[in-house]
Amino acid sequence: MRRCEWAKTDLSILYHDTEWGVPVRDDRALFEFLILEGAQAGLSWETILKKRDSYRAAFNNFDARRIARYDQNKIDKLLANPGIIRNRLKVSAAIENAKSFLAVQKEFGSFNNYLWRFVDDNPIQNRWKSQKEVPAQTAESEALSRDLLSRGFKFVGPTICYAFMQAVGLVNDHAVYCFRHKEIRQTKS
Repeated sequence: MRRCEWAKTDLSILYHDTEWGVPVRDDRALFEFLILEGAQAGLSWETILKKRDSYRAAFNNFDARRIARYDQNKIDKLLANPGIIRNRLKVSAAIENAKSFLAVQKEFGSFNNYLWRFVDDNPIQNRWKSQKEVPAQTAESEALSRDLLSRGFKFVGPTICYAFMQAVGLVNDHAVYCFRHKEIRQTKS
């Protein structure tokens, strides 16, 4: 069974085979991916996958309402938690992003409604022959980044936004030889 070239370890293979590129419509899951993609900046996704359960525990299972109310005491606890990336800017960004996320939900009815507008409510179906062809960012990720930044989100540059879009299925970037490409293409979003 052929997979995308980046899926090499047991953890990345499991993630690739079950989650990556599957269209996500659930706001809590979308928020989780947004925070984790920001935490990943400058690191490998494998590092984040290893810490994912710790992130869920530390960040109240990515409950944006609770995270938006974190105070300095909670921030200090997070910065002392070896189970997450202990970067003050990234932790602060998660809290600010929770506040911005709630504002987007209020304005659009859900984050899902807001997000999927950037791809006209249908996943972009790419047909890459090699992972080398996959861009780091696209016009859509640049537009999403600009809009998120204008709404107060942090750690949402165009490259992070593209990785986020790949993860939550706004784009199907499985290589055409990968067994998941066809499966994802046929998934109803």
